[in-house]
This record gives sequence, structure tokens and C-alpha cells, in this order.
Amino acid sequence: MQIRVRCRCGEGNCEEWAIVELQGVVEPQPGFQDSLPNLEIGTLCRPSSQEVYTLTIGYHELTGSKVPLKKPMVVLKKVKHPDGESGCQVELQVVGIIRHRILFKTRPKAIISKDSW
Repeated sequence: MQIRVRCRCGEGNCEEWAIVELQGVVEPQPGFQDSLPNLEIGTLCRPSSQEVYTLTIGYHELTGSKVPLKKPMVVLKKVKHPDGESGCQVELQVVGIIRHRILFKTRPKAIISKDSW
């Protein structure tokens, strides 16, 4: 079976993606087990023009940095065609290219808010 890979974004104009790499496990609360797709787990910020990122999950804050990948990766989307179109049934479309990862390798800091009395 032949699988065609097609890039519709043009030469060098593919959308840039990044991988967020965490050390450890992110476990959702039992009430969220059924709704894991599109579940927001935190807020990712880049507070300045530097390559330093902050990820806030609940009452925990992680600090990470942008690291280039040794080899870029491609994000693909599988598209099924009806029989007879373009001679193949399955086609892979390039959605984006991953050239960097945001690496959080330190332990999280606890965020403690002060009560305003």
C-alpha cells in the first residue's frame, strides 16, 4: 500500500510547534478522567524576551528553557480518501514542524499567596 505525504503549507512556511517536556507525572483529579481531551492543565508564559518559560499548574510553578532538537520532527494528519481518488486510500498531510522543546527539568516551586488582612 502506498501512503502519500503532502505538505500544503508551501516551502518553509509550515507552522512551528514545540514539545513541552516535563519530568514526572501529571495526574488529573478523578472527576476529570472522562474529559482528558482539551483539558487545560496550566498556564505557559514567557515573561520576558529571554528563552525562559514559566508553567503554572495549580499552586506549583515550574521554570524551563527552550532547547533545540537534534533532528526536527514533523506533525502529520491522516486523511482518508474514497477509493479511486489520487490512486491511494490514505494520505498524510504535514500540519507542522517541531524544531524546539521547552524543557522543565527542575522541581516545581510552591506558590503561596498571602492573605490580605
